[in-house]
Amino acid sequence: MRAHVGDRILIKGHLLGEHGRDGEVLEVRGAGGEPPYVVRWSDDGAVTLIFPGPDAAVHHQRRHLAQMQP
Repeated sequence: MRAHVGDRILIKGHLLGEHGRDGEVLEVRGAGGEPPYVVRWSDDGAVTLIFPGPDAAVHHQRRHLAQMQP
């Protein structure tokens, strides 16, 4: 998993009826965009350091995708 500042992290709910969480990546502490990430969660505004598991996905901002294309 690789992310950049400004990307969104989405984590699925684990139990039936449990809502997932999403947040904005504020800081990337791993090399080359790898975890851990400092994330501000949209539901409560808390800022936490996370090591995303297999239930997480990164939604890249368009500016990053445009930079990657030739």
